[in-house]
Amino acid sequence: MTVFWLLILVLVLLGAPLFAIIGANALWNFHGADIDLQVVAIEFFGIAETPVLLAIPLFTFAGYLLSESQAPRRLVRLTNAMLGWMPAGLAVVALVACALFTAFTGASGVTIVALGALLVPALGQAGYPERFNLGLVTTAGSLGLLFAPSLPLILYGVIAEVSIEDLFLAGVIPGVLMLAMLSGYSMWKNRAIRVPLGDFSWREVAAAAREAAWEIPLPVVVLGGIYSGFFAISEAAAVTALYVLIVDLLILREVKFRQLPSIIRESMILVGGIMIILGVSRASTNFMIDAGVPQMLLEWVSGFVSSPFAFMLMLLLFLLVLGAILDIFSAIVLVVPLVLPVAVQFGVDPIHLGIVFLAAMQLGYITPPVGLNLFIAGYRFDRPIVDIYLSTLPFFAFLLLAVVIIAFWPGLSLWLV
Repeated sequence: MTVFWLLILVLVLLGAPLFAIIGANALWNFHGADIDLQVVAIEFFGIAETPVLLAIPLFTFAGYLLSESQAPRRLVRLTNAMLGWMPAGLAVVALVACALFTAFTGASGVTIVALGALLVPALGQAGYPERFNLGLVTTAGSLGLLFAPSLPLILYGVIAEVSIEDLFLAGVIPGVLMLAMLSGYSMWKNRAIRVPLGDFSWREVAAAAREAAWEIPLPVVVLGGIYSGFFAISEAAAVTALYVLIVDLLILREVKFRQLPSIIRESMILVGGIMIILGVSRASTNFMIDAGVPQMLLEWVSGFVSSPFAFMLMLLLFLLVLGAILDIFSAIVLVVPLVLPVAVQFGVDPIHLGIVFLAAMQLGYITPPVGLNLFIAGYRFDRPIVDIYLSTLPFFAFLLLAVVIIAFWPGLSLWLV
């Protein structure tokens, strides 16, 4: 056993893929328990019997297709026409546009790459300092993970076996809180920078709305279809993918047929990674559940935690560290099955836990030293990683406060539900 764990540690240090580490652990555990190793393959087959998982590749494809079109530019123009007249209007526009785009792509890195080239120069021309611009766009890249139809929300619902529709509702107020706090900070910062206010024009709003006329129905179709009962989650994803494909390929013709194979490949690489990790994690998690690991974890936690408040505080600290070293999809499939039974014993609602989990993991994207958004922004904007660290610190502080509020005020997540 000691030799096995030393080998696993060596593989981790050598950069072996996460799914290989999890899979090796599952195979070793089942072998040690004298259980047929076909059980791992059976868990993979079990994924195919989960209809809602169809939504993940379809929404991902639609998001990547949107990022290759002119939709990001139209989204920025529309939000600027509607919000640009406010104090710090362009900064608020950047936050809202990034949040909406991330909600559909499900990947904050895509948002930084797709919108960063538009927003950072525009903020600079408006008079905002470079450090503020870098921090705002890097941070805003992950804001939409609490808004429907975010892939992490769907994946959490699958793993925790809770209503995805309820999760979509539960994420609205906490997501708006995060947006509001960063918008408030941007407005306060605007007082010192003294960026002149923009002019509001109904003509520009109408022109921007006409230009974005094909994108505006998307959230209405997705959310309206789901909550009216007309669509299931997977059906809404299929309609979204088909709609975006027809609009961008045949109507607007902003994506060429020759680009489709590369777009499909890039989007499905992300989906494939999620599915492989999900498959081996299901096998590993089921073994741990059968072995009573959640109960042992509960007993261990109960040894020095005696109240829901103390448990939530400990959970937040754990998730902040986890979010800085593990991507959000891996964290959901690995940690949620172990943490959920413990949280329920302390009276934490599974829906509330999901929003807290995702909000904290969202913060992990900009947590030094290895937050994913920090490195993507450093590469995208060609800036030293230390500059990116420093630029995100004020935004990190406000988001951390928002996560604490979300964690200790369950009503924010559960009121709409």
